[in-house]
Amino acid sequence: MSKENKKQVQSASTPPGGFRVIAREFMKDKLALASLIILVTVLLAVFIGALVMDQEQVMKVNLLGRYLEPGVDGYILGTDEGGKDIFGQLIIGARNSIIIGFTITIITSIIGISVGLISGYYGGRLDGFLMRIVDFIMILPVTMLIIVFVTVIKNYTIYHFIFIMSAFYWTAKARLFRTRTLSEASLDYVNASKTLGTSDFMIMFREILPNLSSLIIVNLTLNFAGNIGIETSLTYLGFGLPSTVPSLGTLISNARNADILENKTWIWLPAAIFILVMMLCINYVGQAFQRAADAKQRLG
Repeated sequence: MSKENKKQVQSASTPPGGFRVIAREFMKDKLALASLIILVTVLLAVFIGALVMDQEQVMKVNLLGRYLEPGVDGYILGTDEGGKDIFGQLIIGARNSIIIGFTITIITSIIGISVGLISGYYGGRLDGFLMRIVDFIMILPVTMLIIVFVTVIKNYTIYHFIFIMSAFYWTAKARLFRTRTLSEASLDYVNASKTLGTSDFMIMFREILPNLSSLIIVNLTLNFAGNIGIETSLTYLGFGLPSTVPSLGTLISNARNADILENKTWIWLPAAIFILVMMLCINYVGQAFQRAADAKQRLG
């Protein structure tokens, strides 16, 4: 066999790398590719814009500039009841919501996936003990508890909000990954690793966890979008971020005023459109990554 033929055989037998699989999925799905481009563009615009904006200046009350329409006096999206810049609040509020959603997603995923792996892998009394903790937290009225904590904590900040949310929203992940780990732990490759003397830690996090990659991607994507929605909803109700911190929920909450809802749509509509676009883009991008992870597992 010639050298060129050998190279062709080797290249044909070598599975494509992770980046190539991901790129192929996005090229096949034009909607996912467009969503990725929009998402990256929006994130860059939000974080770069937030760096050059002064939050104190954006939140400064100017009663002489109340309800200015978009484009008047240099205000791109107009002003609200207090004369505060809507565009500045949108950019900084979007940054805050994205950071909060991402941070909560990472923290709850680390806790939930770790607890689920340990519980499902070891089983027995440890599994029963951990699942009883999960059951107890899941039956609690979480939304009411969050509202109570937000109300009673003095000098409430964004960090308190992240901590409170993370303390309650990891349980569903733990139960989900515990179920999948139970099925994975009974497979031949796990038994073979145990026979070879591989440590439990290595089996859980180096062998079982990679086989759950598609589930992790879907879960991370949905939870990231969901956490942004939860933060926005709680802030809309007045129990999320402090009033001094710009938030998308605060902007949308202005729509509770009938006059603003009908006649001053520039105050709340940009934030609503931003959330809708973000949710859709995150969903489509997550689906593409899931398909790429599934394809990578099939190809080895």
